[in-house]
Amino acid sequence: MLPGLMQHRQLTTAMLIDNAARAHGDTEVVSRNADGTIVRSNWGRVADRARRIAAALAALGARPGDRIATLAWNRVEHLELYYGISASGLVLHTVNPRLFPEQISYILAHGGAKILCVDPDLLGIVAPLLPELGIETLIVLGDTADAPPGALCYADLIDAHQPIAAWPDIDENQAAALCYTSGTTGNPKGVLYSHRSSVLHAFCAVSADGMALSARDTVLVVTPLFHVNAWGIPFAAAMSGARLVLPGPMLDGASIHMLLRDERCTFSLGVPTVWFAVLDHIAATVPQAEWSDLALERVLAGGAAVPRALIARFHDMLGVTLIQAWGMTETSPLATICRPTGAHDELDRERRFDLAALQGRAAFGVELRIEDEDGAEIAPGSGDAGLLKVRGPWVISGYFGDAPDSALDGDGWFDTGDVARIDADGFLQLTDRAKDMIKSGGEWISSIDLENAAVAHPAVAEAAVIGIPHPKWQERPLMLVRCKPDMALDAEELSGFLAERVARWWLPERIEFVDHLPHTATGKLLKTELRRLYAAGAAE
Repeated sequence: MLPGLMQHRQLTTAMLIDNAARAHGDTEVVSRNADGTIVRSNWGRVADRARRIAAALAALGARPGDRIATLAWNRVEHLELYYGISASGLVLHTVNPRLFPEQISYILAHGGAKILCVDPDLLGIVAPLLPELGIETLIVLGDTADAPPGALCYADLIDAHQPIAAWPDIDENQAAALCYTSGTTGNPKGVLYSHRSSVLHAFCAVSADGMALSARDTVLVVTPLFHVNAWGIPFAAAMSGARLVLPGPMLDGASIHMLLRDERCTFSLGVPTVWFAVLDHIAATVPQAEWSDLALERVLAGGAAVPRALIARFHDMLGVTLIQAWGMTETSPLATICRPTGAHDELDRERRFDLAALQGRAAFGVELRIEDEDGAEIAPGSGDAGLLKVRGPWVISGYFGDAPDSALDGDGWFDTGDVARIDADGFLQLTDRAKDMIKSGGEWISSIDLENAAVAHPAVAEAAVIGIPHPKWQERPLMLVRCKPDMALDAEELSGFLAERVARWWLPERIEFVDHLPHTATGKLLKTELRRLYAAGAAE
């Protein structure tokens, strides 16, 4: 072998925050507190305070590899912890405060953190759990007035310690962050990201065919910092020098719109339910002449299939491009991104929307494979759907606590649990989760396609489809619909609307209207709960 004569530097999160401080130190990081007040920091200050909290954690006895847990919203203190923890050789363990208490307790216990950093308004969640968790040190990221005895104040720790002189040397394959799946079936599972995977994922995010982040962007980070590292934005923004806006706990349509408008955000990202709420708020409260006043250029949506109707609304109301991406906690999460190629330049409006409703092409380094029931590969362009598998440098090999490679098959592929097809141009289309497919008369029905068709109706805010038992056909679709406020719809009208968009044998056996639909803590429809309520074919 003839070795290359290039310098070898470890790819670590320390490189990212050092770059942000050195090249973009004056670029703002805007943060909104729980009470609505705005705090203005910058990348240089974030870097300085990250080094200070690193010194404080070391003084508290934290050692390389220790997990430091956070239960916090998207605020600047949480961003400082991202780097103060990971860049110092510790492992950032973000915990979702929207989970049930028993799930939070399980995740904290399984992760093994001895130090927990928590926002003041979330103390009520963790205080009852502390006696059973083995947490030795509680750090409150704000006012400690309501904290348990012995809790430490984050600001006091920052003031009491000088910044460490330099980040320690870290192997790029060392663990940087730990995030748990939402646990829709069974206990949540821990995904342990390395420094190398996090940096490579950031390169993907800033690329032109990724999120296209640059130092010219102002990014509203709606995606929670506690969920899949906010889809990698804290790392990608430090790499590119983008200005960040952190919205705190207020994620309603009005609050998000206010930040988009006042902070002149050019890019944002979040789950489809958030974007429907934002557009509904704008349509209901903002004069149409002011719709174009936003600086917003593009949004990225994922976490659930993006309805074509949402893509069209962003374009028609705001002139904004919605980019769909697909991934999961186990893929860091970006695996595919829907960006048109030059071959699509001549597409008309409707065909462009059809394309944008796909999950997109694999990011560089990520490979996709579709398998049939016998494990044979289904070729792209065949039109057939099958089980989706994935592999790549930021894809999981094994869950935290399990053996390396234990989550992979014999050829190194990770089974996503999704059913999908890939077209001749390499664009992925999810047809369903494997467990959500409906088998009727020996043929498969996609719940996602039915839901997206229903949401295209102007009166439908949200739809969920599950399979219910049927004596002749094995299963038939049941559609549950939540209408928009002050809008009415009946089953006959909606069924007629659907009949123009899906095969007639796909039409739901029943359509029922509900006031709300259950969601997971990350905004996905909780179909396990719907199946429990409607398993016998009738609501309890």
